[in-house]
Amino acid sequence: MYIKDKELLNSPVFSVSNKVVRVFWGFVYVVFIKYSPVFLFKWRVFILKLFGADISWSSRIYPTARIWLPCNLKMSDGATVGPRVNVYNQGRIDIGPNAIISQDVSLCASTHDYNKPTHPLVLAPIRIESDVWVCAEAFIGPNVTLCIGSVIGARAVISKDTFAWGVYGGNPAVKINERNGYHLNDN
Repeated sequence: MYIKDKELLNSPVFSVSNKVVRVFWGFVYVVFIKYSPVFLFKWRVFILKLFGADISWSSRIYPTARIWLPCNLKMSDGATVGPRVNVYNQGRIDIGPNAIISQDVSLCASTHDYNKPTHPLVLAPIRIESDVWVCAEAFIGPNVTLCIGSVIGARAVISKDTFAWGVYGGNPAVKINERNGYHLNDN
């Protein structure tokens, strides 16, 4: 196949400085986060803040959660990222107040343009609004908004925006129910 724009083949997707920061981050992650005791949530928040994360002190990040680049992560009050979550945030990921990202979930905020021969990277943010629960092993794809109060069932695959207070399941995920009458701020 003939490719007209040869410099696209040779140009890096990310700058050299970005790559250096990510290598350093990988080292810091292994030494200071991955093996830290589970209860040291504020310690992990501190380290993530050092690397540019916009993260509330009341957020909870488990030590085995893997974050690709902290400066592309925003977490609000009470948000939780559980064990072994893959936060693949080449693009921005915003996690709202009291949102729970359960174990082994994958959040992927990028894709590739498959219509071009070089398949260039496309950054596509993920927005998770307040009171969302993403259950175990779900996959949230690029350019998705999980609206307030949504529940994403275990192993569901989300590639489109959800509706507020909807319950989703399957692959591809579809709305299967509603969270009627459930609001965390109403007592």
